[in-house]
Amino acid sequence: MEPTIACVVPCHNEEAAVGKVVRDLRAALPEAVVYVYDNASTDRTVEVAREAGAIVRRETRKGKGNVIRRAFADVDADALLIIDGDDTYDASRARDLVDLLFEGPYDQVVGARRVTVDGAYRAGHAVGNKLLTGAVRSLFGNDVTDMLSGYRVFSRRFVKSFPALAREFETETEMTIHALHLRLPTAEVLTDYRVRPAGGESKLRTYRDGWRILRVILDLARRERPSLVHTVLAGVLALVSLILGIPVIADFIETGTVPRVPTAILAAAIMTIAALVLLVGYILESLMHMRQEQTRLVHLSYPAPVRTPRYTARGAGTGPVPVRKTARDTP
Repeated sequence: MEPTIACVVPCHNEEAAVGKVVRDLRAALPEAVVYVYDNASTDRTVEVAREAGAIVRRETRKGKGNVIRRAFADVDADALLIIDGDDTYDASRARDLVDLLFEGPYDQVVGARRVTVDGAYRAGHAVGNKLLTGAVRSLFGNDVTDMLSGYRVFSRRFVKSFPALAREFETETEMTIHALHLRLPTAEVLTDYRVRPAGGESKLRTYRDGWRILRVILDLARRERPSLVHTVLAGVLALVSLILGIPVIADFIETGTVPRVPTAILAAAIMTIAALVLLVGYILESLMHMRQEQTRLVHLSYPAPVRTPRYTARGAGTGPVPVRKTARDTP
């Protein structure tokens, strides 16, 4: 039995481009089911997608993260590819990404963007991507060069172990950190990134969405690296306490008295708070490890992506029987 492949195309007002994206995906992966998730479009996105042969589903809550959360819950496939519906990514390379996922096997293959046309990638977006990717590499690992790429293919076990909590464009950051923190096998394929077709409009806002992504990184660092974050906070508090307390200690050594009692109390209180912050960090680190182990076990409950038929033993002497697979939708 051949593995199932699904393509998910999040769209908001992509009438000008979605038809070409769907046709390119169907040409590159004729065996795949293509889903277009309409995200409160006000143009003819739905009609154009259906005419091109896609299955159209709707997510009324605006935001790419909400679409990905819905799609990951609804779609069941051995390989799930996501690509933006604006035709800036080269959908004809979909076969290369999927083949690499199975050959690895990998849990995630990212289409790292390679700009081939001037103006395809705004300067502010390029700088922001480098800065945010650098922050993630410093905190979580170096196995990523294009953290914000919206062109990816995932294994079933990645999809079913990924919580998908993001609401908007920060969803790619969440995917990247999920893979890095669980040390999931990931690969990248260079893909061309081009200018939007005439009539298309970018939904990404450089400063607003950049700040949102930075907040997600900091929040994930707090949740996924609590010992590091709390050690830094405790160190800052301890430094403040020492700055306040050293003159008091010096006075006591010199005169045998404590003339600045309020300062001494404040310094002692801040040092106590620093110790408590450090202790809380280590407790949260232990809880994080427990949660990480549970997520890892969910991940391991699904087999690695393979192209050959998969079998499982039903009982002694009965022989192997094929694993039951969910039936695919047809357009």
